[in-house]
Amino acid sequence: MSEEKVVKYPGEQIDVYWDGRLCIHIGECGHAEGDLFVGGRQPWCVPDQADNDEVVEVCERCPSGALTYSDQSGHSEEAPDSNKVQVSYNGPLFVSGDLSIDGAPDDMPGTRFRAALCRCGHSKNKPFCDNSHADAGFQDFAAVGQKGPGIETGGGKLQIKPIENGPLLLSGNITIHAGSGRVAWQGDNAALCRCGHSKNKPFCDGSHKAAGFTSD
Repeated sequence: MSEEKVVKYPGEQIDVYWDGRLCIHIGECGHAEGDLFVGGRQPWCVPDQADNDEVVEVCERCPSGALTYSDQSGHSEEAPDSNKVQVSYNGPLFVSGDLSIDGAPDDMPGTRFRAALCRCGHSKNKPFCDNSHADAGFQDFAAVGQKGPGIETGGGKLQIKPIENGPLLLSGNITIHAGSGRVAWQGDNAALCRCGHSKNKPFCDGSHKAAGFTSD
């Protein structure tokens, strides 16, 4: 785990926080319109350059949870109405919802609602993605063939438990989206591959054992 601490960018109405331990530089912030985030500027983020609604909207675009916010009344992000797993093309699992990730430090507030979880097996920041999939040459085009048993409602707590040297166990209402964005699978329990070797991605098929995957 990186030793980098959470950086606070204060504003008169709302504060923004950046957690370098979670950032994988997707760039939703830097590509946003306006001057809220400007690369090369010091400070990089100036909350007073946008109204509160825009600050909230841009921060919540961040799929890794690296960006969070709190306004001066103490209001901060709330859980979305449904729990979603977006399987990305050659990349991580982008998870959003009312998350409880076993082992996530208490000082990582962004992982309460959004997280990018490693599925290539090479991250040095497991269970979180650190972009190691690019150097490792990980390939999976994020097709999902199964439909799942279905769910009656989309929300509620989603428990995510990384099994030692094994998969991610998800418990709670889950909707999995294929890389195309299609709603592909729905259910309330899933074991998702994080070793990179499953023949049934994004689901675990036990390949971690033969591959000698270690979660350290």
